Amino acid sequence: MIDRLVLPIEYLGGKPLCMDQYYQILSSCRIPGPKRDTVVNHAIGKVAPNHITVVHNFQFFVLDVYNSDGSPLTVDQIYMQLEKVWNSSLQSNKEPIGILTSQHRNTWGKAYNNLIKDKTNKESVRAIQKSIFTVCLDAPMPQMSEQRYQSRVAAQMLHGGGSRWNSGNRWFDKTLQFIVGEDGTCGLVYEHAPAEGPPIVFLVDHVVEYMRRMEVVRTPMTPLPMPPKLRFNITPEVKKDIESAKQNMNIMSHDLDVNVVFFSDYGRNVPRAHKLSPDAFIQMALQLAYFRMYKMCCSTYESASLRMFALGRTDTIRSCSNESLKFVQAMEDPAKPNTEKVSLLDKACQAHRESTHMAIHGQAIDRHLLGLKLQAIEELTSMPEIFMDTAYAVAEHFNLSTSQAGAKTDCVMCFGPMVPDGYGVCYNPMADHINIAITAFNSCEETHAANFGRAVKKALRNMRSLLEETSKAKQ
Repeated sequence: MIDRLVLPIEYLGGKPLCMDQYYQILSSCRIPGPKRDTVVNHAIGKVAPNHITVVHNFQFFVLDVYNSDGSPLTVDQIYMQLEKVWNSSLQSNKEPIGILTSQHRNTWGKAYNNLIKDKTNKESVRAIQKSIFTVCLDAPMPQMSEQRYQSRVAAQMLHGGGSRWNSGNRWFDKTLQFIVGEDGTCGLVYEHAPAEGPPIVFLVDHVVEYMRRMEVVRTPMTPLPMPPKLRFNITPEVKKDIESAKQNMNIMSHDLDVNVVFFSDYGRNVPRAHKLSPDAFIQMALQLAYFRMYKMCCSTYESASLRMFALGRTDTIRSCSNESLKFVQAMEDPAKPNTEKVSLLDKACQAHRESTHMAIHGQAIDRHLLGLKLQAIEELTSMPEIFMDTAYAVAEHFNLSTSQAGAKTDCVMCFGPMVPDGYGVCYNPMADHINIAITAFNSCEETHAANFGRAVKKALRNMRSLLEETSKAKQ
């Protein structure tokens, strides 16, 4: 659909949305530079790439997925090619070259220049950058309890689990990497520069739907050539860069606490039955959970899509409001009657809906202020006072960084926190349950992903009870 430019246009509230991001996710890659990175999209041009890269045991291969006549390989053919890659890379005594891409951008920028000085390395790196996407065939993760399994898989998708596991089996600059573990774990990780979550969610839904209705195509008997392996010459300097990246990745992966919560009591159905927005309702549960744990509110970021505008990316829905504060305070006050609590919940959800409406229509404040701040930096004028104000710093310190990723597929999505003492919360509300992924840093004593997960579950249960008890009282 992307190749033929026939993707159906999406609408929100009857208004068409910009589809540009869909055309940025295939055959694209982020490339480190000395001062700034660039995103290069190889699909836009005369000759679009016809290969993917496959990585197994830290070794990269080029796999052509189209025949010379332009027809795609059949499922059987792709399977046979993947099997060849697998069998020829069972020995993993190779340097995990991909782990270099996990480094801080400045560090990786220098290491990148080191790496591509060598002609063979440069050609191999270009083949990865140009590929349609990367497929990572991962080694199995360590055994763990059933309840920790989902959280461990989420962490594996996000960072690979450290240098001993699969972090070197990636090229993190690649926009799209599908991951399939030897133990059946599967998912994808994507680099955020070219696109937001919705095109990726749409892609996941499309893939799952396609697998359900996949028609069997008879495979031609002609044997296909072995997918060529990409060669890398590891100089002592590159080896040193790899060792440093391994250490850094191990520190980062150990520091990230990931907790996947399957809330099975109810889903979108309950708030909808009470004429409340499911997104606003879940956001209020997050506010209540945070207030109960810390006895205060915090700046909360929820991403809002600006795709009603050409090339629109995001702005911020600030879920913490005067109305949400009144609601959470009332919930913690036993003297307040339930009718008043429900009324305050209603007002808080309404305020959230209004903020959302303003944000998606280009009327939020955060990107506007960012633009002014960057303009001041660019023009080297004195920084306007507002940006030096403590209140501005507090408003920009998002202890809760949240996003709704509404997929049709029953999946989990996750990302890290925005600040050292914060949480990253991504939720996918299904009809009768909610999938939530919560992240925090172990290095922060104040935050704890599992404790926050329990507080969110309790808040969701209490809010449902409140609605049901008040409804019964009315009857």
